[in-house]
Amino acid sequence: MSARDLFHEAVKNALKKEEWVITHDPLEIEFEKVTLKIDLGAERLIAAEKSGEKIAVEVKSFASNSAVSDFHTALGQFLNYHIALEENEPERILYLAVPLDTYETFFQTRLAKIAVQRYQVKLIVYDPIMEVIAQWQI
Repeated sequence: MSARDLFHEAVKNALKKEEWVITHDPLEIEFEKVTLKIDLGAERLIAAEKSGEKIAVEVKSFASNSAVSDFHTALGQFLNYHIALEENEPERILYLAVPLDTYETFFQTRLAKIAVQRYQVKLIVYDPIMEVIAQWQI
């Protein structure tokens, strides 16, 4: 079993509070002979459409001494997972979950803003203490 992120359960609880059903923990995607494990798979029923939204969420804590290093790892994973989902589950939207304090600091830098825009990274900004989602950035 792969190591879980420090705030894995906080993000999982925050999604549940927004009426997402956790369907996979982790979500395993096969791509050729490689198994990728995205932290969470979730869906929720949209009553008006009678169809569900499906998401995949890669949770990151940015808890090391280097936000830049954490960002490199997170962005690399996001890009690889995005490719695998396009091939296997194109209806599922991929999000990178980042803590509120990291979003308010590192993700306001020019480097992070350009990367998020260029690579179309969808973000879930979460509060790990309150276990709520502060913002969905699409």
